[in-house]
Amino acid sequence: MRILVIKFRNIGDVLLTTPLIKNLKLNFPDAQIDVLINKGTESVLKYNPAINKIYTYDRNKYKKLSLLKRLIKEYKFLNNFKGYDIVINTTEGDRGALISKFSNAKIKIGYPVKKNVFLKNVFDIEIPGYGNRHIIEFGLNVIKLLNLKIFEKKVEIFWDKSDEGKVNSLIPEKFVHVHPVSRWLFKCVKDEIMAKIIDFIKNKGYEVVITASPDEKELKKVNSILSHCKTKPLNLSGKLSLNQVACLSSKAKAFVGVDTAVMHIAAAVNTPVVAFFGPSAAFNWGPWDNDLTKSGYVNKNGIQKMGKHTVIQHNWDCIPCIKDGCRGSKISECLMKFDMNNIYNILEGKL
Repeated sequence: MRILVIKFRNIGDVLLTTPLIKNLKLNFPDAQIDVLINKGTESVLKYNPAINKIYTYDRNKYKKLSLLKRLIKEYKFLNNFKGYDIVINTTEGDRGALISKFSNAKIKIGYPVKKNVFLKNVFDIEIPGYGNRHIIEFGLNVIKLLNLKIFEKKVEIFWDKSDEGKVNSLIPEKFVHVHPVSRWLFKCVKDEIMAKIIDFIKNKGYEVVITASPDEKELKKVNSILSHCKTKPLNLSGKLSLNQVACLSSKAKAFVGVDTAVMHIAAAVNTPVVAFFGPSAAFNWGPWDNDLTKSGYVNKNGIQKMGKHTVIQHNWDCIPCIKDGCRGSKISECLMKFDMNNIYNILEGKL
């Protein structure tokens, strides 16, 4: 049996498909399970033993081609996906639906397409919207729709021995992993607040190891935070791959950060997480505790827990707004002010 799972989204979304992939493998041990994802997100699925092959779609590369060259390339790309028994498109959008249709798979599962007449009714089994459910539970709906058994609800990420060696050569013995940035800066806590958190952890006798991507905006944000620190953490920003960050996080006493892919990575390696949420919905995207099978994020907002993980979020009526900052400012006011004593108490519990 050949199964294709399509996920055209960002790194965190791709990571959170791993419970679906694992359960497909546990139901069909001899199946060949391939995935199709956006270029640049493949590292979180690298080394995953349940996956046979990873296909990536380079959106930026295709956009640069002339119309004729792009059509030829797109057609050749589509030919990779013939002969699958099951195709599962886990995101909305015409591209995944087109690939599903072109595959001629025996069973095609995905979101209903309403606007594109050519792609209407392409799916044999349609996936309902996830509403207020956690994305993990929503993803596993596919297993239920196929009348299969859900064996476990665990997010997984893997790394190589060389990653382990590099990380071990850099990290201190006793530390907390802090990832204070997101590619979406409106998800970030005020720099001065993050600096106070770093100083608090350092003064408790733990080293602080900071990570960030090599992106210029993220590095600039980290430097701003460091300028407000009274202590000196170990800054590894831009120096590690995502798999190495996962390895690093697995060795940390705790993780502190914002709603981002690295937060999900920390939870996946079973490190206790303290995550600051602003406009995001914790009931959809809160850090998942692999030791549990039911989400603990049952409220609209406020401080919530799921097992070893804690989400810090105001209980304002406007949260979650799912907007990129307040009034188009790209700054979320709900992440600019917190009761620091409350935060310190939560951190104390993790340490």
